[in-house]
Amino acid sequence: MTAAKGFPAFPPQRAGARFATSWWGRAWLKALEDTSLDHTLLAKGRAYAKTGQLGPITVSEGRIAAMASDEYAAVVHISPLPDWDRFLEQVAAKAGHLAALLDGDMPYDLVELLPGVGDLEPDCDCPDWGHPCKHAAALCYQASWLLDRDPFLLMLMRAWTRTTCSPRSSGPPLPRARRSRRPTPTASRPCPASYPRNCRLPSRWRWSPRPASTPPPCGCWPPTPRCAPASC
Repeated sequence: MTAAKGFPAFPPQRAGARFATSWWGRAWLKALEDTSLDHTLLAKGRAYAKTGQLGPITVSEGRIAAMASDEYAAVVHISPLPDWDRFLEQVAAKAGHLAALLDGDMPYDLVELLPGVGDLEPDCDCPDWGHPCKHAAALCYQASWLLDRDPFLLMLMRAWTRTTCSPRSSGPPLPRARRSRRPTPTASRPCPASYPRNCRLPSRWRWSPRPASTPPPCGCWPPTPRCAPASC
């Protein structure tokens, strides 16, 4: 099942209200405006968005949609990211990239996640043949507010399902924002400092997330790891 997120309708905005304030939100609007064939309709779309004439917005895999107050259904299709494998390798290269997205920020070197000219395909059942019509334009303008708050929505818009953590095309799993720092087992590891320095545990000694219930034969107590039956 395709993942989807719903957002309540935006109320009418105060005079002078701005659209995107983040750099990625402005880049989203630039893709819209560079694709537009009629800037008069864009102006109508901005007015339509600011006066709250769109209903709740649904963001799903590769598309955003909303019903207008005049009962026309506006949809904008977003092209999927062409190479998820390369993008995920780029995300994995720096551990802070994913954490930044989850925290509401977007690193500049993930700019390819943003759509470009031709990546936004508006669709509406109104009689206006504009590309985009005022309803689809208003939808994109309001979507810039959503992206300001949560740039991770771009992952879903570019055909990535956050809930399943699997792209539409095959590729490596998205790295976790936080990794466990549990030490890696080694063939020989010293006992705690309170014991003789030449005290060594054999190779079958292993880490465990739970402490042992009884002292191990090596005498390490209280142990953070669980020691396998062995003696120093």
